[in-house]
Amino acid sequence: MPFGLHRRLASSPDRIRQVLIGSLAVGFASLIAAALAAAWFTQRSQEYGATVNHTYQVEQAIAAFRVPLWRAEAARRGYIITPNPAILAVYRDMDRQLVPALDRLHRLTGDNPHQRRRIARLRVLTTTLTTMREQSISTMAAGKASAAARAAWINESVPILLEVGRLNNAMNLEEQQLLRVRDARERASLQLFYIVLSIAGILVVIVAALTVATVLRYTNDLTTSRDRLRDLADGLEESVRDRTAELSRVNEEIQRFAYIVSHDLRAPLVNVLGFTAELETAGGALGSLVDLVEATAPHLLSDDARRAVREDLPEAIGFIRSSTQKMDRLINAILKLAREGRRGIMPETLDLNAMVADIAGSLQHQLDTLAAVIEVPGDLPTMVSDRIAVEQMLSNLIENAVKYLQPGRPGRITVTSRQAGDQIILTIADNGRGIDPRDHQRIFDLFRRSGVQDQPGEGIGLAHVRALAYRLGGRIDVESILGEGATFRLTLPKISTEIRDA
Repeated sequence: MPFGLHRRLASSPDRIRQVLIGSLAVGFASLIAAALAAAWFTQRSQEYGATVNHTYQVEQAIAAFRVPLWRAEAARRGYIITPNPAILAVYRDMDRQLVPALDRLHRLTGDNPHQRRRIARLRVLTTTLTTMREQSISTMAAGKASAAARAAWINESVPILLEVGRLNNAMNLEEQQLLRVRDARERASLQLFYIVLSIAGILVVIVAALTVATVLRYTNDLTTSRDRLRDLADGLEESVRDRTAELSRVNEEIQRFAYIVSHDLRAPLVNVLGFTAELETAGGALGSLVDLVEATAPHLLSDDARRAVREDLPEAIGFIRSSTQKMDRLINAILKLAREGRRGIMPETLDLNAMVADIAGSLQHQLDTLAAVIEVPGDLPTMVSDRIAVEQMLSNLIENAVKYLQPGRPGRITVTSRQAGDQIILTIADNGRGIDPRDHQRIFDLFRRSGVQDQPGEGIGLAHVRALAYRLGGRIDVESILGEGATFRLTLPKISTEIRDA
């Protein structure tokens, strides 16, 4: 991928993301501000409605006090002019309403000191007026009609009534003034609310326009980048196909070379083994001759000749034989790996329970000798894979577990499994020697072994397992604590549909 395109693809989404995040933040902040303003204005409107309703209640309470006050005065005068018990009953009814009306008015205006002073004055005036009225009615009841009439015509109650009216008017004016102030505040609140809504609306429109422009730009950039990436992908796929074919050819050449070299190495190795056998035969003849000379003419036999024939020559032949045998095993291992890499993979349905049972049966003699057991706590699943490859991997892992058990400790090897998606994880755990953590990866390398080399082997088993697992589309890993045992996990596809080249 060209550096410029890569840089553009890497940086452009970041810039667009920053712009979108900033725009959305502003938009959300605007909506939150509008919501808060609406909530605040709603609360203010509720408060304003409550105050308006309160003003109307106060005005109604003033009227509720004024009406019985004046009706009582009218009934009193009518009774004095025309002594009628019905008129007196009206007066009594109106007079009883005055104190409750003042009490209600006091409750409604208890938070206003000006109104409270006026109500206190109204209580005094009402008491005075009631006293004067009762005196006039008592005079009328005593039969002194002419004196009562004169008292009525003098209108001694008129100044009190006029002051009461003035106080009522002042209370109404007070409430009207409060209502005008509250109206002004409400209009200011409404104006502020409209301003906030307008600003929020403008910001939302700006954010929407910026977001649309950014998305369009990002879409155009994405389309352009997608076209370029498609062109690059087409070229990359072709390059990958070419490289894959080349790697396959190289791999085949390496396998063929390993096979040829290993095969050709066997010819001189066979010659070395043959000449070693001839040297061993000649050494036996020389040994017999030395024995004869030593028995008949010992003075002719030197110590160096005796040591050369009886010690040095057999030791050298033994070294040559062990080295050639080891080289023969290594060549066989290389040939085995080369043949395995060239062998075709044939997937089939495998019964892992039966496969592990067969492997355990083949190792039963060793298990009895070592007092070890192989356990399968649960049923192992079936899978579709190459029988030979899976059997070789399980055999190698179980045989290694048996081979490297801890002496003096009853061996216990456990084979379990679990399914993870479309893969099966086979676990082979033992309580043997364990593996040094530094060697956890090295043991999968060819000809590499870990720990004390007191067991036969060339170090190709785990390398072979890893190669087979990779070829089947799986993997192998290990967990181990030195002296406590090892756990190998073999992960393979439950159904092998595609086999990778080795």
